[in-house]
Amino acid sequence: MKKITVYSTTTCPYCVMLKSWLRSNKFDYKEVMVDQDRLAAQKMIEMSGQMGVPFTTIEENGQMTKILGFDLPTLKLVLN
Repeated sequence: MKKITVYSTTTCPYCVMLKSWLRSNKFDYKEVMVDQDRLAAQKMIEMSGQMGVPFTTIEENGQMTKILGFDLPTLKLVLN
């Protein structure tokens, strides 16, 4: 099973679109609000190498895919 984590902020419109797309396609995900959790923000920066959101990680079988932004083609490829 794929474990999806979305790093987002309260003011990011692309984060809203990403989470809406995940819900409408019946994908469960964990949301991490990096504008409200300094440690989570630092973790995201370490993993992604930057501060932009949304940043999504998808873990499956010990492998992690990292997706920056609302990159629908990559999301579809990894999740389908």
